[in-house]
Amino acid sequence: MTLVVLIVTPIAWIISTYNKFIKYKNMIEESWSGIDVALKRRFNLIPNLIAATRGYSKHESDVLARTAETRSAAAGISSRAEEESRISRSLSGIIALAEAYPDLKASSNFLALHNSLDEIEEEIQQARNRYNIAVRKFNTLVESFPSSLIARKFGFDRQKFFSLELATQREMPEVNFTATSS
Repeated sequence: MTLVVLIVTPIAWIISTYNKFIKYKNMIEESWSGIDVALKRRFNLIPNLIAATRGYSKHESDVLARTAETRSAAAGISSRAEEESRISRSLSGIIALAEAYPDLKASSNFLALHNSLDEIEEEIQQARNRYNIAVRKFNTLVESFPSSLIARKFGFDRQKFFSLELATQREMPEVNFTATSS
């Protein structure tokens, strides 16, 4: 009886740990899919933003158009993040353009596009958070002993976190709480 327990317990643990790896791997893939869908929605918004701003600044519209044209199906997480951050910087330029042209900022078409961009980037942020949570859980399992033994045996490697600049991301203002004496 003791021999059966000594054999079955480690086998059950190995199976259970392997299944955890598979669960987290699937969570990572599912959450990456959410990021990918939101990024594609944002990308599909670009031609409309270009059209809405074309008359205001040819340079900004052209930069965004060139950036969109060079978008590729980047292979890795890091290269995809860099590429999407480049698109975000171009989109930020278009948004800043609206600040310089009040009639563009007041345009109902531009406002609708800007609101859509805000919503899509919120979705990207939420999907990114889900992805990074799944990666954190997976990486913890990969690095923790004794599950690291299973990770090494079955080829489970650390995954990279996804970081992305967003066009509508706003910098937090600096607040100075020191009192000045007069």
